Order: sequence, then structure tokens, then C-alpha cells
Amino acid sequence: MSAAGAAGGNWGDGTRSVHAGLPEAVPGQPFLPGPVFAAPYHLDPERGPSAAADGYGRPDNPTRRLLETAIGELEGADCRVFASGQAAITGLLLTVLRPGDTVLLPADGYFSVRSFASDTLEQLGVRVVLVPTAGPYPSFDGVRLVLLETPANPGLDVADVRAVAAAAHAAGALVAVDNTTATPLGQRPLDLGADVVVASGTKALTGHSDLLLGYLATRDAGLRDAATTWRNATGGVPGAFDCWLAHRSLATLDLRLARQTANARALADLLAARPDVTGVRWPGRPEDPAYPVASAQMRRVPGVLSFDLGDERRVARFLGASRLVAAATSFGGLHTTADRRAQWGDDTAPGFVRFSCGIEDTADLLADVAAALDAAG
Repeated sequence: MSAAGAAGGNWGDGTRSVHAGLPEAVPGQPFLPGPVFAAPYHLDPERGPSAAADGYGRPDNPTRRLLETAIGELEGADCRVFASGQAAITGLLLTVLRPGDTVLLPADGYFSVRSFASDTLEQLGVRVVLVPTAGPYPSFDGVRLVLLETPANPGLDVADVRAVAAAAHAAGALVAVDNTTATPLGQRPLDLGADVVVASGTKALTGHSDLLLGYLATRDAGLRDAATTWRNATGGVPGAFDCWLAHRSLATLDLRLARQTANARALADLLAARPDVTGVRWPGRPEDPAYPVASAQMRRVPGVLSFDLGDERRVARFLGASRLVAAATSFGGLHTTADRRAQWGDDTAPGFVRFSCGIEDTADLLADVAAALDAAG
């Protein structure tokens, strides 16, 4: 942990985001050092790699370590970054699970994780049980790992992390939480009882739609070391420039999330009032079924919402008529985007839309969405 991180336990989100992971101030040096590009490093002729922190670029990179320190300060744990969110999640699953183990996965979470479970985990002899994020949950007896995704992507249901973690731990199971949608400024799952956090840093954490990144954070040294060994052995590491871009982007995380949340709150109210839009979900609305749990365990609700426009053609007309909403997958970026999830294989209705609010002015975004919906008929 950096000196700033160690001293800033009571700082606000904006201050922590700006200072996370920065090295000690040295006259003549930049706030955030530039990326270090290296495969080999000079070795001590006698002591070899034991003489210095860096010996070879796959396991060792100072730019990567600074980013890990920064994210670790925000999550409140040791962090290891991966080449993508999928690399982090699959790395956790393959590190923890063995043939004969049982894993509980979200039935309504990220579809690529379910695909990996059926294509790979089950073929390795792991029993996979799918459970809706909002429950009800079965007995955890005999379960090795429970993976929650809360809020779930794309349906935005919320799991009670404290309750699930208490019940799972009583049965001897580990609990992991995918914190992609919330980010560590939205919730800190380890403080709620989880054993490990995994997330895609591609989304709101870095927020500029210009890199792929994943991470794992835990306070369990054994789990941290096992995940590190897996990552280094399989080579799923991010490049130095991506790590530098990610660290640079963290500084504005609080500001970006604040505008995205404000936009989502206003847009959810607008959409809920329209008779031509159904199924509006945003856990920050008191009317949302996830609101009681979300309001109790989350520090802020993200800028992602969902709704249904009825059919594929109406979604296309809506996106074609909008001037501010880009048709794109992923979420959490500076630009507002919308994604018809059924086209990617999600088990959603044909007109279901995942909508990610950017940082545009709220009034402009509301006017644009209303006009586009009117034009879509």
C-alpha cells in the first residue's frame, strides 16, 4: 500500500481515487510514473532474480504493481490484475475448484461465465448449480464456492451479500463476488463478508472504453498466492500500457460515477412514466424490487439500468433515432450506450435493453432519449 493509501483511511471517495497507488513524492519525478516496457530485466550476475523485484516481464512489472496497489486500496485487500475480467473469473474458478466440487453460479449473471461452466468446468467433473441472484438459495452443504454477481448483469437483481456469506461460511463454502457493475466505490464485498472479489476493470472502473482488464482482490494470503501462481503460469497478464492507462483513469472514478448515477436516476424516472416502455429496472429507485437490499449494502448505485422496448425492430429504431446513445456492448464508459442483450446469447426478451448512462449533461440525455423513443413509435 502506498503512503497516501495507508494514511487516507478516512478520506472521501474522490480523494482516495485520485491518490490511490501513487508512489512517494520525489522531487523531479511525475505523480504517476510512465509505463515500464520490458520483457527481460538486468539480473544480478551472482544472485539472479532474487536480488531485485523484477526478473522477467510475465510475473514482474512495476507499472502493474502500482495499479494493483491502487485497486487494492479501493477494495481494501491485496489485488492481482489480469488481462480481462473473464481471465480473472476463470482464473479464480480453476484455482479453487477440483473434480467433484460443487460451485453455485448466478443464473442471471454474465453469460460467458455460465458458458465457461458448461463448456469447461462440467467437463472437468465440477458440479455446477445455477441460482437466481435474488434467490432463493439452496442449502450450501457440500458447496466449495459460491459466486455472486451483484447487481447482476444484465437483469440488475441484487444479492444480500452478508446473508449469503454467513450461510455459506457456516457450511464451509467460499464466497466470491463479481463487483464489476458496482465498482469498489459502490460496494466493498469483503467488508460484507465475501472472501474474494473479482471484476472486469474494462467497465466503469477505468471507464474510457480503451482497454481490457480484470482483477481479483482478497484478504486471504493463501488464496492470493494461489491466484498469483495461476496467473503467472497461464500468462493472463495485462500489458504495461494498459495498466498505466487504467491507473490514470482511476483518478476520475468518483466524478464519473456521480454523473452516471445521476443520469440513471433521472432516466429511470422518465422511462417508468412512459407507457411504451416496460420492465424498467434500476436498483436505486424505491419502486425497484432490489431497492431494499441495494440501499442497505451499497454505497452508491451504478449508472446501468434496463428496460424492454417490445421487440428487436423497435430497439433498432430507437438506437437509430438517438443522437447520444451509441449501440455498443460493455458498459460504464464516458459515452452513453445501449445493448440489446438477446443478440449476444443472453436469456432475455427480444426487446430487452441494457442501458449504460455516460457522463453527458442530464438534461441533454433525457431529451435525446425521449425524442428517440417518440421516433421509434
